[in-house]
Amino acid sequence: MSDRARIFIVDDHPLVREWLANLLRQQPDLEISGQADSVEGALEAMAKAPPDVAIVDLALHGGGSGLDLIKEMRVRHPGSAIIVLSMHEETYYAERALRAGARGYITKRESTGQIVEAIRQVRAGRIYAGPEVLARLAERMVGRPTAPLQSEVGALSNREIEVFSRLGEGHPTRQIAADLNVSIKTIQAYSARIKEKLNLASGAELVREAVRWVERKRPPE
Repeated sequence: MSDRARIFIVDDHPLVREWLANLLRQQPDLEISGQADSVEGALEAMAKAPPDVAIVDLALHGGGSGLDLIKEMRVRHPGSAIIVLSMHEETYYAERALRAGARGYITKRESTGQIVEAIRQVRAGRIYAGPEVLARLAERMVGRPTAPLQSEVGALSNREIEVFSRLGEGHPTRQIAADLNVSIKTIQAYSARIKEKLNLASGAELVREAVRWVERKRPPE
């Protein structure tokens, strides 16, 4: 039996999965045990052979998110360590992922070497976060002032943040409902709760603030 760590990749982009798989196959102590692009697909595949480490993106196909998968894995496969590899650098994404049960959080902007290091760290029982995430968490801990909207968005639920992000990316309600595998009325209900929490007066103002929030998250070119 191989003593290499079994790694499962969950990401909604085929090119990202291929890139990660090629990277990890070059490591003598790691092997790829499977890939999936959705919560349902990942859980079905892992039921046959639970991985030692799962690398999970927060945005997935189907009706669930990476956070949903993390919570399910903690119940079904408590022996599997989970690392989130995400485009999001905001501290509340990292905090929510770690609270849900992830052992590591790194962004897609960080080096390939840090991905490999994260796997080895969580396999050793430690928690790992990339330098950018650690810096932001430290800033929050020492009380650095936060932009009002960012602070308020941090009060949204996981699914509300997902809807808010998709609105800011220009997706219409019908498409968001299809992507999340829920009804249009459900998305409208989420939008209404977001407006209330962010103190926004209309749907147009909601979309405008969502676009501004997404634009602020994007790294400078």
